[in-house]
Amino acid sequence: MPQPSTPDAVWSEYAAALGLALARARDRCGLSQQRVAAAADIAEFTYRKLEHGISNPGTPANPQLRTLVKLAEVLGVPLATLLPPDPGGVAPGR
Repeated sequence: MPQPSTPDAVWSEYAAALGLALARARDRCGLSQQRVAAAADIAEFTYRKLEHGISNPGTPANPQLRTLVKLAEVLGVPLATLLPPDPGGVAPGR
């Protein structure tokens, strides 16, 4: 019987899926990571980490809502298209 995922594991998967959505949207626009980062007023290093779903080594990404809204605007997509489906299981007290 599979063991239930921990909230941290669920969040890591969600952050990775968000990163993949960012990379795909960027590729569709034909933009470089540098261009997207500059247009969204974030560091290129920060944007690269978001595409990889990480914040620091071993820590899943957790970008601010404002950052996500700016990235969606730069990429020309609705914010909802960047967000993976609700993962459930993130709140440890549920």
